[in-house]
Amino acid sequence: MKVFLLSLLSVSLCHALVPFIDGGKGMPKMYDSYFNDQLAKQAATAIGKAVSAGKMNIQVEFPPVPNVEEVKFGTPLNQKFGKKIAPDLKMKYLPGSNLSRNLIAYSNVYWAKRFAGALKGGALGGKPVGVLSAEQVDFTDVKNMGDLSRSGKINTDKARKEGRNGEAIICINPGGEETWPRLVSAHGQPNCPFVVMNNSYSTSYDLGNKKGFEEAYYLKRISKGFVFRSFPGPWEAYLEKPDGTVELLESYKTKPKLREAAELVRETSFKRYAMDNDRWMSGRM
Repeated sequence: MKVFLLSLLSVSLCHALVPFIDGGKGMPKMYDSYFNDQLAKQAATAIGKAVSAGKMNIQVEFPPVPNVEEVKFGTPLNQKFGKKIAPDLKMKYLPGSNLSRNLIAYSNVYWAKRFAGALKGGALGGKPVGVLSAEQVDFTDVKNMGDLSRSGKINTDKARKEGRNGEAIICINPGGEETWPRLVSAHGQPNCPFVVMNNSYSTSYDLGNKKGFEEAYYLKRISKGFVFRSFPGPWEAYLEKPDGTVELLESYKTKPKLREAAELVRETSFKRYAMDNDRWMSGRM
């Protein structure tokens, strides 16, 4: 009987630990996932799976800070996140500091650090991983680069010349997707992962991209909800409820149109809650 109970306990513990190992299934919890590593683990797991499946050109897209739209105003959640990542980067989060003034740019470096392990081949992998950015970031401020072997600015001669054989690249906020293939040619290495991460705008005005980059991890806020995808899973449309929790409304085998997902979420929200589903008024910032 004791053996049986111990076996059940072991199984239960294993199941309980799974979300902590890979972040679990379904979209990450807003906004706890920024602080309990769920988002980091989910995205790293999805990137690793995409690379293992032979996907070399990859898109990773999610809000780099909890409240992107309000980053200039220093909401409590964004301040909390800045203080969380400061020790990891070995920087200081103080009023007027580079980290506080350019929180998105340095947050993206933090995320690149968290994902580098998935690109270098795991804990025992030896593949170098470089990070290139088009943002207002001074890499000399970052005293702890972790698994990132080098850093630089996109489309500079220095960044091109420092490329190494067998190197994976994380390219932060690279610009319109029409430039991505040229960036791969300029900075990528043959048969090595090239990740475009957290582009600040889309020139396709739709979900993901149209240049053949695998959307390995994708979380986009839309009116009244989110669109989410974690490789190799389906695309999903979520409703954000008045209490901040989310509900899966639809799962798509192939990438839907932004208009299709947005209409479903918005219309469902209005039918259920009319005008009483507003995150701005509910204080979820």
